[in-house]
Amino acid sequence: MSQSQAIIVPRISTLPGHEAKARMILRWLAERHIVEALPTTCGRGVGGMGYAIAPGARNVVMHPERLPFAEAINGLEVVTKRCIYTPTRDFPEEAGCPECRREIGEALFESLDEWMPRQTDNFTCPECGFEDDINGFLFIPACGFSNLGFIFNGWGEAGFKPSFLDEFAERLGFKVALVVDRP
Repeated sequence: MSQSQAIIVPRISTLPGHEAKARMILRWLAERHIVEALPTTCGRGVGGMGYAIAPGARNVVMHPERLPFAEAINGLEVVTKRCIYTPTRDFPEEAGCPECRREIGEALFESLDEWMPRQTDNFTCPECGFEDDINGFLFIPACGFSNLGFIFNGWGEAGFKPSFLDEFAERLGFKVALVVDRP
């Protein structure tokens, strides 16, 4: 359980004012006692810093008994650089075009070589020519591509409530993808 992640990613490659939005979301989460206000060594990333789980987290998930309160790695990490968020285990790299509904995963994932260094935010369907931000394409399981991401370490099995994800998206000003990564 402690190795799972729930990652909330805005469905836009380049979120305007992403660092200010990150601070605003952190304040909101801390005010609701979902995470602690100050970082500690409860993260998994570089330096191990994150915002530890707080009692209010029980109110935003469907299975509060699965939250990692007893785990050393249980915090929220905020990423404010361009990143690709996909499940790491058994990920099929499948994607679909929302326009023609065809499978275009191979071409889309190859295009990430241009997306990552910010040569483009968009992808064009090789089947029908439809062009949109890469986040506008269909991914099963969910993926996210953005300059902002919220990684909740150990929270993947708890399952965020849809109402919390809706409120999160409303505060960001963009729809969000929920990427769940299980070991």
